[in-house]
Amino acid sequence: MSENGTLTKKDLKSDQEVRWCPGCGDYAILNCMQGVLADIGVPREKLVMVSGIGCSSRFPYYMNTYGFHSIHGRAPAIATGIKQVNPDLSVWLVTGDGDGLSIGGNHLIHMLRRNVDVKILLFNNEIYGLTKGQYSPTSRVGLRTKATPFGSIDRPFDPISLALGAGATFVARTIDTHQKHMAEIFKAAAQHKGTALIEIFQNCVIFNDKVFDEVADKKVRAERTVDLVPGDPIVYGADNDKGLALDGYGLSRVSSDKASVWNPSTTSAAPAMVMAEVERGGELPVPIGIFRRVSRPAFEDEVVAQVHDVTEKQGKGGLKDLIYSGDLWTVE
Repeated sequence: MSENGTLTKKDLKSDQEVRWCPGCGDYAILNCMQGVLADIGVPREKLVMVSGIGCSSRFPYYMNTYGFHSIHGRAPAIATGIKQVNPDLSVWLVTGDGDGLSIGGNHLIHMLRRNVDVKILLFNNEIYGLTKGQYSPTSRVGLRTKATPFGSIDRPFDPISLALGAGATFVARTIDTHQKHMAEIFKAAAQHKGTALIEIFQNCVIFNDKVFDEVADKKVRAERTVDLVPGDPIVYGADNDKGLALDGYGLSRVSSDKASVWNPSTTSAAPAMVMAEVERGGELPVPIGIFRRVSRPAFEDEVVAQVHDVTEKQGKGGLKDLIYSGDLWTVE
């Protein structure tokens, strides 16, 4: 604790040895998360980290908070239950492109559509790292792995498009090596009321090294990415001298003075979807930042309100009354 009693980054470091591969992007995410959670001022006993299965899912062990290392793909269900019965907790869900978008895809989209007030960190390294390098739901077409020795023919999911299609109220993207940007996105997600999904471009040094270098490398990042900042012009480049303009469902490169102003809170998610469809390796810079941020009632608040309303009208129920209600029959 600091002198004034607030949390420090050190307070959030557990006594467990961090066991990721040297150079893994997970280290940077962990470091950033510990700093952000110390800054936002939530008491440690109010913080919960939930994970599924995968390299990223070791996260709860390394955070000196409450934590739940659940089963493959089921972290959203666990996190929903935690938040529903303890609405005052700050719940963070850590998952990967395999855990969250393959076996856990169904659970993830329902958490998003319900708008449970949980913050989702989706580590996307476009590979299964823990099980030694099989292709994942976000792997590029043609990727050669142990499971696809002749190249993957599956078309990959785009996590941002998936979240937007599920009706998510906060959707963002950041990069593991871009610490300042990552911290800003984490803080914005923490302030949002409802489900927040953050896709993190995360490098797997062993099985998919440098997969994001064409946009993430510091030498090219200013030219190959564009930060979507609410209320700011959509500009990029080392001198912010280039811009993007939205024209209906199209996107074009323009000079910075003609760039559109980014608004992630439009009634339609169409502008965010246009941005999500920008592919790496194309002519346009890849969007990072906040794609979508809209307000909608949180699921757990509506559950509490409904329970309160029914209790006021019908009185407090009991388990025995519930068991013996409805259709009954006797077996002789």
